[in-house]
Amino acid sequence: MQQFQTSFLVADCIGHKKKRNDVFCANGTSSGIFYCSSWIILFCPLFVDWFSLSGVILLLCTAPFQVFFFVMACDQYQCSVTQPLVELYSGEATLGSIWDKAPSFTWTAAQIYTAWVSLQVVLYMCVPDITHKFLPGYSGGVQDGARTPAGLINKYEINGLQSWLITHALWYANAKYFHWFSPTIIFDNWIPLLWCTNILGYSVSTFAFIKAYLFPTNAEDCKFTGNVFYNYMMGIEFNPRIGKWFDFKLFFNGRPGIVAWTLINLSYAAKQQELYGYVTNSMILVNVLQGIYVLDFFWNEAWYLKTIDICHDHFGWYLGWGDCVWLPFLYTLQGLYLVYNPVQLSTAHAAAVLLLGLTGYYIFRSANHQKDLFRRTDGKCSIWGKKPTFIECAYRSADGCLHHSKLMTSGFWGVARHLNYTGDLMGSLAYCVACGFGHIHPYFYIFYMTILLVHRCVRDEHRCRSKYGKDWKRYTDAVPYRLLPGIF
Repeated sequence: MQQFQTSFLVADCIGHKKKRNDVFCANGTSSGIFYCSSWIILFCPLFVDWFSLSGVILLLCTAPFQVFFFVMACDQYQCSVTQPLVELYSGEATLGSIWDKAPSFTWTAAQIYTAWVSLQVVLYMCVPDITHKFLPGYSGGVQDGARTPAGLINKYEINGLQSWLITHALWYANAKYFHWFSPTIIFDNWIPLLWCTNILGYSVSTFAFIKAYLFPTNAEDCKFTGNVFYNYMMGIEFNPRIGKWFDFKLFFNGRPGIVAWTLINLSYAAKQQELYGYVTNSMILVNVLQGIYVLDFFWNEAWYLKTIDICHDHFGWYLGWGDCVWLPFLYTLQGLYLVYNPVQLSTAHAAAVLLLGLTGYYIFRSANHQKDLFRRTDGKCSIWGKKPTFIECAYRSADGCLHHSKLMTSGFWGVARHLNYTGDLMGSLAYCVACGFGHIHPYFYIFYMTILLVHRCVRDEHRCRSKYGKDWKRYTDAVPYRLLPGIF
C-alpha cells in the first residue's frame, strides 16, 4: 500500500507546537479495531496548560477504575450502570462498600494471566508462520512494515492467525479431552484478572518509557514533547523492540488482547450453559459476529502493518495499557451482560441482528479490499465491474520532493469517504442490539465506537487537507459525505 509522508504543524494536546511527519490520509485508514488511543486523543483539544497536565494525570490514575465500574456493575448490580450511582447519591452504598464486595487480586488469577501472556510470547517469537504456505490468499511470514518518519522499514513475523488457531485448538482440546481447567475459568476470575492486566499494562508502559530515554531502538523515531506525563501517556518511541523481532506495538496491539477476545466470549457462553443449562441465541450471535471480526483482523494482519495504528501512533500508556485492559474488558461487555441477563431473541430479532452484522462486515471488508486493490495496482483494476475513477493529487514530502498520488472516487469510496467506518459501526450496533433493550450497559460499545470513528474521520481529513491542499477540495467535492450519504 502506498505510503504518504508530509510535514506540517499540529498542536500537541498540552499546548506545544512541533513539526512532525504523518502518514496516511483519506482512504488509508485503520482496520477498525481501535483502542483507547483515539478515545484519549478525542479529548486532547481540551487539554491546555495546567488543566492539561492535571487531566493527563487524572486519566492515568483513574482509567483502571473506569473499566472496573462497568465490570463491577454486572457483578453487583445485574449490569445496571445507574443503580450504583443512585445508591451512592442516596447514601445506600459507599465507594468503600462497593469496593469491599468486589473480588480483589488473587495469585490464582496472576498465575492464569502469566501463563496466558507467556503462551502468546512463545507463539509470537518461537513459532514461524507456516499457514501462509497452504492458505490461498493469506499473507503471513516475514513482511515489511511501512516506512517510519525516520525512514526505516521494519520487518515483522506475521503469525497472528497461526497463533489464534493454535490457541483455540488448545482451548478446544482442554474442554473436550484434557479437562485441565474449566471453560468458565476466565469469567470465574474476571475481576482479579482485571488487576493482573492493569499490572502488565502499567509495567510495559513504564518499561517503554524508560527504554526510550536509556536505550531506544531508534533514537531518530523518538518524539519528546517536553512534558513527562504526556510522554508517558502518548509514547516516545515509534517502534520499541527487544532484539530483532519482538515488536512492542505489533505484539500488544494483536496479542494478548485480541487473541483473548474470542476466548473470553467462549468463557461467557460456557458460564451461561453452567448457570442456566442452555446458551441463548443472543450469546451465539455475539460469539459468531465478533469471532468473524477477530478472524478478519488476523487474516489481514500484514495489511494492518500499513494502517494508522502502526504507521502513526507511538507506543506509550495509551497503547500499552489500552491493549492489555481497555480492549479485552470493554470490547466484550455484550457477552458479560448476557451471562447476568440471558436474552433469548425471537427469530425475527435474531435474523435482523445477523443481517445487520453481516452487512456491516461486508461493507467494512469490501471497502478495505477495494482500497487495497486500487493501491496495489495503481488504479489498474476493476471496481464494481468498471475502471475506477480517481482524483490525481500532488504533495511534497518532508525532504521537499514532489510526489503524486491518487484518491479513489469509485465503489464504496465514491459513496462516502469513510464507508468502511460505516460498516464497522453497523457491526458494532449489531453486537449491542443482540443484547435486547433492557439496559444501556451493553450499548457502551456503540457509543464509544461512534465517537471514536467520527473523531478519526476528522483527524484523517485534517491531515489530508494539510497535505493535498486544493486537490483535497477537489476530492471532497467529488465525494461530499464522510459516513452517511446525504447526511454526514
